[in-house]
Amino acid sequence: MTLSRAYGRQVFLNCPFDDGYRPIYEAIIFAILSCGFVVRCAREREDSGEPRISKIVEIIRDSKFGIHDISRVELDVANGLPRFNMPLELGLFLGAKAYSGEPAQKKKRCLILDTEAYRYQKFVSDIAGQDIRAHEGNPEKAMAVTRNWLATLGKRELPGPALIKSRYGEFRADIPTILARLSLEEDEVQFVEYVQMANEWLLGRQEGIR
Repeated sequence: MTLSRAYGRQVFLNCPFDDGYRPIYEAIIFAILSCGFVVRCAREREDSGEPRISKIVEIIRDSKFGIHDISRVELDVANGLPRFNMPLELGLFLGAKAYSGEPAQKKKRCLILDTEAYRYQKFVSDIAGQDIRAHEGNPEKAMAVTRNWLATLGKRELPGPALIKSRYGEFRADIPTILARLSLEEDEVQFVEYVQMANEWLLGRQEGIR
């Protein structure tokens, strides 16, 4: 299967989707879009007839880059077990890079995030040696780390962390107006709707994807 021309701009986002993580998740998406990349995620389409793992594999294959936040290691209140989805999807991404016969897949690059820089050694030590970045549970830190990593991926000129932070503050201030226009509550906003909102806002300021 031929990869799309967008392969070199697509970033697979593998992160928690719970309400507690949402401020970081939304900040990372804004940073990715601000830097002119395309964000991909398992939540970009819902199809009950499609196995979730098949969808994830497809998105990973179509994305040269990946951001993987493995910070959600707390035990689930309902069943007393941790979440393993994020390490699993990181493994799929690393496996695609290591084992695929396609030259483009071998050029994949990823950013691994955690709350603390070296905490991962206690629960997923097999990735020792990877360059893990810490966001400290802070959305602004997550944006800066994301932007600085994206800046290493090519010769594209990117807005600086301070500018992205400032624009994100403006965007957040505009969200109530945007939601009122769409007749949406903030907790009703789906991944694709948030991406569209952020992209349209950025494009209105001559930013976003080019």
